[in-house]
Amino acid sequence: MIAVSAMVAIAPAAALADTPRELLTAAAFQATSKPRALALVGQAIAMSDKILAARPGDHEATLQRGIAIGYRAKLTRSRSDARTSLGIFERLAAQNPRDAEAQMVIAGWHLDAIDQLGGFVARTALGARTQAGEEALARAVALGGDRAFYPGLAAMMQIRKDHGDVAQARRWAEAAATAQTPTPLDQLAKRAATAILPALRTNDGKTAAMLARKLLPFGKLAE
Repeated sequence: MIAVSAMVAIAPAAALADTPRELLTAAAFQATSKPRALALVGQAIAMSDKILAARPGDHEATLQRGIAIGYRAKLTRSRSDARTSLGIFERLAAQNPRDAEAQMVIAGWHLDAIDQLGGFVARTALGARTQAGEEALARAVALGGDRAFYPGLAAMMQIRKDHGDVAQARRWAEAAATAQTPTPLDQLAKRAATAILPALRTNDGKTAAMLARKLLPFGKLAE
């Protein structure tokens, strides 16, 4: 993947990961095989469960547990895991409608399911809807402030969804390229947005979409 080496260089090493978020970052951006990715996801779920046993309702642990279950669903095509993860995300969004990260994971849930399964199957089997994903994506960017994570990830999901809609993806990628990077995930998103910008600036949506697929979570997994 283009710029993957740079992205991986700033992603937390799996051996050093000591939080569910770090484990999931390693699974999504460093793992080169499905078994390795699933092992890291399983560790993240176990760690989140341990935190929640000590601190029921902990927001970060709840969010990361939901993401981990969603990742497991993506890797194993488990419908029950997919529905469980969406329920967690929707509860977090209901608790705080201005939670940008909750909106982003809802957007990812809908748009990833449609990308992986196709619109008809994703809609009938899981209830995934393009409109719901697009609306949550726009809300996430609007609520995310001047952080690169939100417009950077949105640009990649947008061009993957519709390689003909270069203008919107470019606006978000341009915003990410000049945004703040207070966390490793912001750095990842900024580097990814910068990687797809040359193609977007020449209106080459197909190339940008191809790169985005490789830069999104699990894009490094061997075919």
